[in-house]
Amino acid sequence: MTDHPGTIQGESSGPVGTDWGAHASIHLAGGGGILEGFAGLHRGTLAQMVGMIRAMPEGDRAKYVIYKDNDHVLTLPEVMALAARSDFPLRGA
Repeated sequence: MTDHPGTIQGESSGPVGTDWGAHASIHLAGGGGILEGFAGLHRGTLAQMVGMIRAMPEGDRAKYVIYKDNDHVLTLPEVMALAARSDFPLRGA
């Protein structure tokens, strides 16, 4: 894999880790429509939203997805993988 410059200054655009403080919101899975981005049930940081879904009863988790910075939708497998990471800031919460 090559490292392609991501900016005018030539800094790498490669992964620099998870931004746990990024804005995120929880939405009902299967939602849609033009205004879906405004229909968040909960808003906060990515860490808070991952922690909230992780704390839900197992049978309820699949009802929700996380919108991260309005550009990526995290489904349940992705959310649980993030919650299991050693760098997840709310591991003991």
